[in-house]
Amino acid sequence: MKYKRVLLKLSGESLAGGRKEGFSVEVLESYARQIKEAADKGVQIGIVVGGGNIFRGIQGTGKGFDRVRGDQMGMLATIINSLALQSALIDVGTKAKVLTSIGMEPVGERFSKDNALEYLEAGYVVIIGGGTSNPYFTTDSASALRGIEIEAEVLLKGTRVDGVYTADPEKDPKATKFDTLSFDEVYARGLKIMDLTAFTLCRENNLPILVFDMDTPGNLGKILNGDKVGTIIKN
Repeated sequence: MKYKRVLLKLSGESLAGGRKEGFSVEVLESYARQIKEAADKGVQIGIVVGGGNIFRGIQGTGKGFDRVRGDQMGMLATIINSLALQSALIDVGTKAKVLTSIGMEPVGERFSKDNALEYLEAGYVVIIGGGTSNPYFTTDSASALRGIEIEAEVLLKGTRVDGVYTADPEKDPKATKFDTLSFDEVYARGLKIMDLTAFTLCRENNLPILVFDMDTPGNLGKILNGDKVGTIIKN
């Protein structure tokens, strides 16, 4: 396998499938089977899931919620998604642990680098919920932070598109896909891949980002095998 340890970032919206909110059982099962296939081959997998299918903190500020309170609600949404993914993984026969950035026993154990690495080495898929535990930070930032902490070799950003394009491929039919980009090129072109905090964390800590289409079954396995899938951003 090309990678021994990875951090997989999944959006909350992706778990909803074609729905605007909630969960798609089909998507959860598809993701779980892809992750199981990778874990069965010995790849250590950490996962951070967003919460946009349930509640997004910054949207709450337009509905009368204080930003800090809204972000805290968003953190809880990511933990609900983490539990849903854990259940799907266990259902397909994969060991999975939920660790939380805020104390929530018995929902999940409190995250620390040491216990995350201990579970990864023991063959568990480790799902880290609760974001960074701080308001004003996105789950992109949480995925970058956790990827660095668990010493992942790459941050795999699962999206609905198959990589990074010169423009939005859903709006511009002339948009072309990049196979490889440097962090500096992304800054120069103003490409929106992750929020700047997350992106800078990855750049400064030399954590490559690979953007790919998680909704196409088999893509995760192809990446781990070293096939050219998606777009990789590195120093």
